[in-house]
Amino acid sequence: MIAVKTCGKLYWAGEYAILEPGQLALIKAIPIYMKAEIVFSENYRIYSDMFDFAVDLTPNPDYGLIQETIALVGDFLAVRGQTLRPFSLEIRGKMEREGKKFGLGSSGSVVVLVIKALLALYNLSIDQDLLFKLASSVLLKRGDNGSMGDLACIVAEDLILYQSFDRQKVAAWLEEENLATVLERDWGFSISQVKPALECDFLVGWTKEVAVSSNMIQQIKQNIDQNFLTSSKATVVTLVESLEQGNAENIIEQVETASQLLEGLSADIYTPSLRRLKEASQDLLAVAKSSGAGGGDCGIALSFDAQSTETLKNRWADLGIGLLYQERIGHDDKS
Repeated sequence: MIAVKTCGKLYWAGEYAILEPGQLALIKAIPIYMKAEIVFSENYRIYSDMFDFAVDLTPNPDYGLIQETIALVGDFLAVRGQTLRPFSLEIRGKMEREGKKFGLGSSGSVVVLVIKALLALYNLSIDQDLLFKLASSVLLKRGDNGSMGDLACIVAEDLILYQSFDRQKVAAWLEEENLATVLERDWGFSISQVKPALECDFLVGWTKEVAVSSNMIQQIKQNIDQNFLTSSKATVVTLVESLEQGNAENIIEQVETASQLLEGLSADIYTPSLRRLKEASQDLLAVAKSSGAGGGDCGIALSFDAQSTETLKNRWADLGIGLLYQERIGHDDKS
């Protein structure tokens, strides 16, 4: 039996702008995991704890994402001169509570998870960029409208700076060319680690409201203009520099700017509870903002002293905002 896992992700800055090719986003891996166990077996059996039934490879709408991922890995194995053989795959870890999703990128996580499981089963190791290309190919073939930033972060399992590629161009390649050719091409993305040079607390607050990212993206995408894109890119670049220089005041300023850019894009991004989550950091040595598509789900905060962290957590608790995750960032001891 082989076991693999994939993490979740949350955006720090660059949301919405990242939907355009060549844009930048800062995205953080969240160690809340989906896990898979896989073994060769007599027949195909796929089970996810999202559902109360298992399937084989016969198309099933509930298992469509997983089955399409398996099909793509089958194509990839064929390129490597191997054939897909029957296996049993079990997936656990829903990234939700009380039936409400956290918004940590669970669909991206499950795609990467299935690819990792199958490659491990066949004892194939591939680099991060190729894993990202395979996962992106699955979503592009499905007509997914996301930036693939979640996949970049889930593949890297770190705090990353992601530069987006032209998804329409790559989707066209996938339609017109064989998989091997497309995977060998330069897609024009980059994924690089960001190492903060100061210690701070990273907090994730969960509003317990479910946001439907694809619907939000469709509505808000039409508001994106060149001014927003230019400002967003500059903000992300400066934020990364501020983190790498360890300048707390500049970090607070840039996260606040990123937040204001989102507010200017659409009033729908900040729900009342996300606004309260953000405003709870006022008058503290801390900053908070919505994360991702907005309209619910999670917000993030960075806090630069212990007292600010405790005060912020207490304020969130009083507002009914759940503390989903907390991490000390920027120190060497990762344990």
